[in-house]
Amino acid sequence: MTPAGHVALEQELKHRQQVERPRIIAAISEARAHGDLSENAEYHAAKEAQSHNEGRISELEDKLGRAEVIDIGKLSGTKIKFGATVTLIDEDTEEKKVYMIVGDMEADVKKGRISISSPIARALIGKTIGDTVEVMAPGGARSYEITDVKFIA
Repeated sequence: MTPAGHVALEQELKHRQQVERPRIIAAISEARAHGDLSENAEYHAAKEAQSHNEGRISELEDKLGRAEVIDIGKLSGTKIKFGATVTLIDEDTEEKKVYMIVGDMEADVKKGRISISSPIARALIGKTIGDTVEVMAPGGARSYEITDVKFIA
């Protein structure tokens, strides 16, 4: 994962541990004070929120513990690999797309960040400027020409 992705996960973990956990515990305590727990919707909702939050905390701790942080600023070259920012031209529509290849946990297509395990990233790995790749998309096969490869920290 990238350093920025690592920092974002650390911030989410800190928020869930220091803000969400105490808020949920307070909500459970308040709901308990209302009496009969078997028919107490507030209590059950708070317990469900607690379960979700604790599950996400465990997931984040696991991901952060196993993460390999790669400083993209130290990468270079013309071959596409993790961390590359790739400019593509859709050969059918002539539409320009720019994607950065990142780890699974930090992927966000709306921000132009695609997962290293996505079909398009797998097709791009190892290619260089001028190459054409074909990617199987939900709407059928798409062809892209690679017009630029950069490593931007």
